[in-house]
Amino acid sequence: MPTIAPAPCGPLQPHFDAVLQDVCASLATQAGHFLDGIYLYGSIARGDATPGVSDLDLTLVLREPPTPPQRETLEALRLALQARHREVIKIDFDIGHRAQVLAPEHLYSWGYWLKHQCRCLWGNDLAPQFAPFAPSRAIALAVNADFASVLDDYARRLDDERDPAAIVRLQREASRKLIRSCNLLRLDSDPGWPSSLDEHAALLLRHAPAMQAHMAYFLAQARPGAAPASGFAPALRQFTQWLARQQAR
Repeated sequence: MPTIAPAPCGPLQPHFDAVLQDVCASLATQAGHFLDGIYLYGSIARGDATPGVSDLDLTLVLREPPTPPQRETLEALRLALQARHREVIKIDFDIGHRAQVLAPEHLYSWGYWLKHQCRCLWGNDLAPQFAPFAPSRAIALAVNADFASVLDDYARRLDDERDPAAIVRLQREASRKLIRSCNLLRLDSDPGWPSSLDEHAALLLRHAPAMQAHMAYFLAQARPGAAPASGFAPALRQFTQWLARQQAR
């Protein structure tokens, strides 16, 4: 039987204490009147982040659907926090709202996400409202439902980008999204949930060993310090189309 993956737990890395404290204090002070909870996910939540190399990934659950002024407030806070803290290379906010998170139709996406991928830093922790989830393809499909549109958007942005630093960042983000999206090809009999990029890649290659060279290419671009890769956007589009065909089978 598939095993149930635990949520991230254990002590947080002390290198990131300052940025996490600043995030909670700043958001509570300036957005606490419409914010329900702040959740940490990704490498910092797991405890395997690298200072000066890793991103800070946060899920924000609001009390109600966000208004345009609220989105502007959150974006200004995100940019200010990112500028103040060099121990992370980027800060990302994924934003949802309470009714959306608790809706039955989002059980396999939001419910799974908060239960197994996040740890609450501030506010109302909704994770205890969900029972543990066993790994399944249904959850992988729900979590990665947007992969084609997101990856196509990255390819379009790379077509127009000329700044080398921005190209490296976009290629890294697109590679990470692509590799994680490969989890949607899992079988219900596959044990556990992949956590790291290498684990996602290994799971894909168990089912599609012919994609080894393609996966090695995107893994290299997902690593810190990668150089801009020529031909990345066409390769991204090609892999996205392949993944969509496999999903449709």
